[in-house]
Amino acid sequence: MLTVAPPDAAEARCNATFEALMWSMARPGDVRELPEAGMAPIVEALIDRECVAYADSPDLSRQIVDTGAVLGDPATADHLFLDRLEGASDALAAIRCGSALYPDGGATLVAQVAHGSGQRLRLSGPGIDGARDMALALPAEFWAMREQLCAYPEGFDLLLVDGRSVIGIPRSTQIEVL
Repeated sequence: MLTVAPPDAAEARCNATFEALMWSMARPGDVRELPEAGMAPIVEALIDRECVAYADSPDLSRQIVDTGAVLGDPATADHLFLDRLEGASDALAAIRCGSALYPDGGATLVAQVAHGSGQRLRLSGPGIDGARDMALALPAEFWAMREQLCAYPEGFDLLLVDGRSVIGIPRSTQIEVL
């Protein structure tokens, strides 16, 4: 009989992180808890040697390289990790949004964003019962840029991290700035 060893601490952390990310994308606007604060556990759970990733932080860039992934620029990256969205308009303007034929070619933007303060938003679409109101501390021009770049099914997915909390907003979510 084959015996399977229980997961070690690193594998359990990756599994818990991945599960939180999946649920955050399935239920846009819901706050999910990560096992550890910051974007490092997300890099560990999402990135592998088949990915191209971009990070604006030297620490995250080193961690990405440690996964075996290739560091790229925002135009080629599958995943973009940004500590700050302020001043990141060049990276955001270059983000991959897929195509009508291959919408899954859109990137995932993972960014540090304070939850519960800043711009008030109303989210609607798949995974949301009616509408969900929330506040996120994003630059005022972010949603206009997203709307300009994305024509569903094209677009990019968002994972917004605040400490140990993450909120997912898939490309299918409609955003109304209140």
